[in-house]
Amino acid sequence: MGKRKSKAKPPPRKRTDKLDTVFSCPFCNHGTSVECKIDMKNLIGEASCRICEENFSTTVTALTEPIDIYSEWIDECERVNNPEDDDA
Repeated sequence: MGKRKSKAKPPPRKRTDKLDTVFSCPFCNHGTSVECKIDMKNLIGEASCRICEENFSTTVTALTEPIDIYSEWIDECERVNNPEDDDA
């Protein structure tokens, strides 16, 4: 008679790091002052600074994360500050 085969343990699960929801403001450069909120009912994402009260809102999808809203805000700031790049 043969021995029963032992069941192999499954590999341990890798932790996925949480993405940030608080960022530094592009206008006042105050760290951790911008908070991003997502309203899935109205499909609106908003990033607002608690110090200088600047805000940015955009449309969101089911896959949108707070970092996406902040990145769009930074991209929009760069686009407004560099208008000569759009003409080329």
